[in-house]
Amino acid sequence: MSTASGVFLKTAEEIELMRKANLIVAKVLGQLREVIKPGVTTFQLDKISEQTCHDLGGVPAFKGYYGYPASLCASINEEVVHGIPSRKRILREGDIVSLDFGAIYQGFYGDAAITVPVGTIKGRNCELLKITEEALLKGIEQAQIGKRVADIAKAVQTHVETAGFSVVRQYVGHGVGAHLHEEPEVPNYVEGLGKSSPRLKKGMVIAIEPMVNMGTHKVKVLEDQWTVVTQDRKPSAHFEHSVAITEDGPYILSLWDPGVGDTVER
Repeated sequence: MSTASGVFLKTAEEIELMRKANLIVAKVLGQLREVIKPGVTTFQLDKISEQTCHDLGGVPAFKGYYGYPASLCASINEEVVHGIPSRKRILREGDIVSLDFGAIYQGFYGDAAITVPVGTIKGRNCELLKITEEALLKGIEQAQIGKRVADIAKAVQTHVETAGFSVVRQYVGHGVGAHLHEEPEVPNYVEGLGKSSPRLKKGMVIAIEPMVNMGTHKVKVLEDQWTVVTQDRKPSAHFEHSVAITEDGPYILSLWDPGVGDTVER
């Protein structure tokens, strides 16, 4: 691993280790998607994620991180990110729940997030999830050698705001590697970036993660000092992938197709 202007550049071998860390994350999120239904608690989801991660040879990355008390972040409806799992938080028909999970494998981190409907959701909630996931993919398309972080931000923000939603300003994507959070920051908005925005280089790995609100972009942190909610209490969605910058274009490390059958060596 080398550095360029404070940004860690990974070797091909390190990127493949990160692929394995992210496969663990992807499989955890895939399993959670399958068990989500009305009546399930976020505490149950946390325990499933932790056990699955260990079974696959990983270590949950979030548990104990700056004192965070769980392995999974589970954020319901107006909760944007960092929702703490609880026996008291019961999923209900029509909810949306954002699931953010990280894993450590042989010293490297994986990080990804999805937002999942609980039962059947309708109307604008459906559109919120669709647009947020599309915005992530449009951001990933810009993750090319020679482009800038601002190109990712512009692609995300344009898609979100054209659809009438807003992007969160107080929380952003980030580099990822031997640390959960590395340089550069990867905002989902272009204001203040411009020509000073970091240029993307081969070997960079970044977590691109649009956090999109139905109403205002403004958020606040609850008294638990973790859970972030929208100020107007309207719903929020969150999708995230860890992406390597390569000569062949963006390599989505946290993408898993169950039909392909990638495995993590123990």
